[in-house]
Amino acid sequence: MAKTKVHFEYPMNCQSEILYEYLATSDGLSEWFADEVTEQGDDFFFSWDGSAPEKATLIRYKVESFVRYRWEADEGTKNYFEMKIVIDEITEDLSLNITDFSEEGDEDEVKQYWDNLIENLQIKLGAA
Repeated sequence: MAKTKVHFEYPMNCQSEILYEYLATSDGLSEWFADEVTEQGDDFFFSWDGSAPEKATLIRYKVESFVRYRWEADEGTKNYFEMKIVIDEITEDLSLNITDFSEEGDEDEVKQYWDNLIENLQIKLGAA
């Protein structure tokens, strides 16, 4: 079944350089995204509550701008999740834009999932 692309935007109160480290490194991701994250080249292994690690591959990135990962289960599809740092040209406000894919009808659940993750990230950054 084809998944639907979803987008979410979260205002962030931090520097883009610091935020990028939380998005693109195993140490940063283990602070808010998963209980444990290990990195082997472009492959990241995420585990929660002692479960078996789930593999995601870093498929695109631009330093201090965005990261795009693809879960191993989504290989062979166009599905990915992306975290993009956006700075408003006029106000210089920073936001984190999320792109993900959801099963049809699960969009609210996916939004709640990201809302909780980003709340954790904002707490770690001292921006909550």
